Amino acid sequence: MTKAIVCGALGRMGKSILRLSLEYSDFQVVAGVEHPDCLRSTDLGEASGIEELKGFPITSRLEEVIPFCDVVIEFSGNPTASLSHARLSTILGKPIVIGTTGFSQQEVEELKACSQNAPVLLSPNMSLGVNLLFRLTEIAGKVLREKGFDVEVLEVHHRYKKDAPSGTALKLEEILKDVMNLSKSVHGRDGISERGKDELGVMALRGGDVVGEHTVYFFGFGERLEITHRATSRDIFARGAIEAARWIKNKPPGWYSMFDVLGL
Repeated sequence: MTKAIVCGALGRMGKSILRLSLEYSDFQVVAGVEHPDCLRSTDLGEASGIEELKGFPITSRLEEVIPFCDVVIEFSGNPTASLSHARLSTILGKPIVIGTTGFSQQEVEELKACSQNAPVLLSPNMSLGVNLLFRLTEIAGKVLREKGFDVEVLEVHHRYKKDAPSGTALKLEEILKDVMNLSKSVHGRDGISERGKDELGVMALRGGDVVGEHTVYFFGFGERLEITHRATSRDIFARGAIEAARWIKNKPPGWYSMFDVLGL
C-alpha cells in the first residue's frame, strides 16, 4: 500500500487525485494540505465533499501530517510553497511528486539539490500522451533540424491558469532548442519584423474551460507537420500523478521525470 499526502488537495488537480485514489486497492490518500484561506474543516472528507475520505486530516502545515505518508504529491500551484514542501519532504527522506509549474531556473536547481536526499519527480505534465508528445517532438526535431523548417509551439488553457506559457510548452521549447540548435525564443509577437531563421515561437491562449491543448508546428515550404495533444479531462493528469507516486515509493534518491515512470 502506498500512502500519500496531497498538497493542494482542494484545487482542481487535488480533488481529481482524491476522487480517483478511491479506485486503487494499493494506493491511499491519508491526508491533505491546503492554503489556510481555503480550509473550512480539518476533516479531508468534509472539506473535499468526498464521503469516503472522512476521518482523514487536512491542514495548512505539511509537517503536521508528513509522518503518516510514504510519498508527497505536490499540486499546490505555487512554486514557493512547492519548493518549501520539497525541502521538508526530502529532509525527512520522503519522495515527492511535483506537478506544480512556473518554477524559475534557480528554483529548479534547488529542487535538484533536494533530490540528493530523497527521490524528486518533477513533470510539467503527468499524462502518458503528453510525454509521448515530448518524445515525438524530439524525434521530429532531429529529423527536420537541417531541412529548413520553422518551428512554433501553441498552447491553449482555461482562463484561470496563472502561468504562461504553460510548463508543458516550456518543456517543448527546451526540447526543440536543444535538438534543433535554435538560438532565440519569442513568447508572443508584436511589432514589424520578419521571423528570425533560428527563432522558436511559443504562443499562449487563455479562455473558457479548456483543460489543455498543445501543438508543435513544423512549417516547411509546401508542407506542414503538426503534432497535437488535447486533454479533455484532468483525470489523465491525476492518474499519471498517482502512477508516479506508486512508482517512486521505493526508489533511491535522485532526479526523476515521467519518462522514468513510463520507461520512455
